Amino acid sequence: MKSLRYPITSELLAGGFSYLQFVEFTEQLIQENRTTGANQSEEYLAYTRMSLQRMVRWNKTSKVSEALEQLLLQVNQPQVWLVITEAWCGDGAQSIPHFAKLADLNPLITLKIMFRDEHPELMDAYLTNGNRSIPKLVAMTADLKQELFTWGPKPNYLLDLHAAFRQNPEGRSYSDFLEEVHLWYAKNKQKDLESEIYSLISSTLNP
Repeated sequence: MKSLRYPITSELLAGGFSYLQFVEFTEQLIQENRTTGANQSEEYLAYTRMSLQRMVRWNKTSKVSEALEQLLLQVNQPQVWLVITEAWCGDGAQSIPHFAKLADLNPLITLKIMFRDEHPELMDAYLTNGNRSIPKLVAMTADLKQELFTWGPKPNYLLDLHAAFRQNPEGRSYSDFLEEVHLWYAKNKQKDLESEIYSLISSTLNP
């Protein structure tokens, strides 16, 4: 373990959302025809509506594997999982519902969700290749002193796919690429996410 890269306090966490509160807040935003962050364009409003649909779908359909469930039950010390995201974030909508199901399996795990643009200094401590990519999961000890592991903003397969697209789009538009990404999520059914989280949690458990 290593020290947290940014001083996270109990007061800061108290301002975060539970997963249920996050979903309810996203529903409220859609009713008010707005989203989180500075970009209130119709494009980002559409992203937010789609993200809510995806979260609702995963709430109903995603299943935690028996192997990961058994591993989570071995966690015997309280810890906090902090997710940095935004309501419009498509990758967040694909992964955060599963994080919530994982956390629900062990009462020692507390899941909190915070918005990137409201906490830029926190986000800047957890950049991905120099970018404020979201979602970002930061798991830490309950005393908020030690970092257990981090994950994000998406499974490694998609990180590689995105890097390849930036280097050579092969004639695809960005919207075409996003459609490909979300189709992959639907077909993968959280298998890659679970494999990566399994390894990360395993690394924190005492032998």
